[in-house]
Amino acid sequence: MNIKEWLKDPKYELIRDTKAEQNLFMRRIVISVIVIFLMCILLFVNLYYLQIREHTVYQTRSNDNRIKLLPLLPARGLIYDRYGRKLAENITFFGLYIVPEKVNNLKETFDALKPLVGLTDEDIENFDKARRRTSRYTPILLKPTLTEEQIARFAVNQYKFPSVAVQPYFKRHYIYGASLTPILGYVGKINDKDMEHLKVNNELSNYEGTYDIGKQGIERYYERELHGQVGFEEVEVNSRGKVVRKLEEQPAVAGKNIHLTIDLDLQQYITRLLGDKRAAVVVLDPQDSSILAMVSTPSYDNNLFVGGISSKDYNQLLYDPDRPLYNRATQGIYPPASTVKPFIAVAGLTEKVIDPNKEIFDPGYWYLPNTQKRYRDWKMGGHGKTNLQKAISESSDTYFYQIAYHMGIDRLSEWMKRFGFGELTGVDLKEETAAVMPNREWKKSRFKRSWLQGDTIPVGIGQGYWSATPLQVAKALAILVNNGRVNTPHLMKSIDGTTTQFYKDPHLQPDITQPKLAYWENAKEGMYSVINGKQGTARRAFLDTDYKAAGKSGTAQVFSLKENQIYRAKDLKKDLHDHAWFIAFAPYMNPRLVIVTILENAGGGSTQAAPIVRNIMDYYLNVRLPEVEKMENQENDASKIRKIYPDAVSITSPKDKEKF
Repeated sequence: MNIKEWLKDPKYELIRDTKAEQNLFMRRIVISVIVIFLMCILLFVNLYYLQIREHTVYQTRSNDNRIKLLPLLPARGLIYDRYGRKLAENITFFGLYIVPEKVNNLKETFDALKPLVGLTDEDIENFDKARRRTSRYTPILLKPTLTEEQIARFAVNQYKFPSVAVQPYFKRHYIYGASLTPILGYVGKINDKDMEHLKVNNELSNYEGTYDIGKQGIERYYERELHGQVGFEEVEVNSRGKVVRKLEEQPAVAGKNIHLTIDLDLQQYITRLLGDKRAAVVVLDPQDSSILAMVSTPSYDNNLFVGGISSKDYNQLLYDPDRPLYNRATQGIYPPASTVKPFIAVAGLTEKVIDPNKEIFDPGYWYLPNTQKRYRDWKMGGHGKTNLQKAISESSDTYFYQIAYHMGIDRLSEWMKRFGFGELTGVDLKEETAAVMPNREWKKSRFKRSWLQGDTIPVGIGQGYWSATPLQVAKALAILVNNGRVNTPHLMKSIDGTTTQFYKDPHLQPDITQPKLAYWENAKEGMYSVINGKQGTARRAFLDTDYKAAGKSGTAQVFSLKENQIYRAKDLKKDLHDHAWFIAFAPYMNPRLVIVTILENAGGGSTQAAPIVRNIMDYYLNVRLPEVEKMENQENDASKIRKIYPDAVSITSPKDKEKF
């Protein structure tokens, strides 16, 4: 039987089917083996790629899931006064912290916590803000300042909240509150504006986990020094996010302590003296323009802003008609009035516009030449025959109208800028305004009008377009006291642990070297007569002092009087009353302090502001300075003894003194 017959024969059909199935099975086995072989090759290639070629990349990713970096916050630097008394400190509080990544349902967690710890909507809102800028594995403060009762209630129920914990944290505290707010400022919660600033300055990483930042005052100006350096803790976590062990720790570096030039006792004395007056006082040491006191009243308690101020408290401050939120010493803008006459005198003498001994007749008014425009003197009837010393002593407006006319606005403005007017003083505070020292360009830019000759005349008595801050006037007075040497007013005395530990004057403005020594003395002698002369405007305020002082009053008009209008305070609203200035230095031959005072809407400078300055001088020269000198002598004695007896710690107590 041939093959064709066999294939057609029905008897052999079963055999034929079995053979076909065997062939099909063998083909499938071969194909399967080939596929498995190819898959094994692909698997080994992929393993090679993952384990060898990309080993570093995937190991890093694995560590990122297993190892977390937790920030360690630095303690903020402390702030002291010039004699080492603490002004700003850090107090430990307890807060409720939560790690968002570990919580399945935040809303349910918040609802459960509300009755336990008094969680508020404001707390949740602050948490959401912090969450947007913080790593998801970093604990975030949910509820600050827990009470003992809240801590106890949470401790009993803590098993229900594995992702929530009570932890200690530092909170800034200003020991003396409102009296130092204009200087210290405050810290507050970091906002979007702060975040952007930190990004621009590449400092964002140093604020990981940080909630507060300096917002105003010294806290803001020296934020970089006070903040310190954030540390980190490298920990291993399990699949549930729980810390298994600590792998490495880089300790945080605490912020540096700052010592200010402020004398706390003097600052508080002036604050009490001013009471609820709307006023500012600046006291400088003329030797280096270090600020001994800088008071602005009314003020506010800066502790309100730490941790976030309530809307109610903020609106109360914001809409207070006495405007406590701004620093009158550096931001208050007032016409400097007659306080500038000694500075204008130096300029006029140097420019040969006046002769110190030459007299003019003051009838109580001055006419602008070739016009009928009359400028009145503050004293009806005038001062009669007047030379420079009398013009300063009795504050003759007429005399200084004439100086302004002959100098012209260009020279007058340029000279006053040398004294620091119209410029920032350079004080180590961000909250400062340059005010206005007017000139032709300024008026053209501000009002789109040309400068008129009549605009110059009131500038000669510190009125018109001219405005200044109390700190600017204090800086100018220190320049006068130092015969043209220009120092920058400053609050920082020293910073612990820095290469530039002690303050170094940046000398932002050059010294005024053109005037002769006699010209400086002429101006100061005029100020001496203000207090000690028979007709001096402040003679009564300084009767019977045991020291010799020199000063100058100023009465700044709040609005301009019409040609024949007479100023009557009783007919005006309080806000339209004149501002009272008084500036002074003492002792006359060896000045230890420069004082500038302004009282808003108080009236005459010699009657209202001068007594305030007298009280400050009496306290500082007769009470405070002797205390300080005694303390410094004790410290010097202790230093000498320690050199001989290294084991000596203190000689402040009688027992310690007996040992030596």
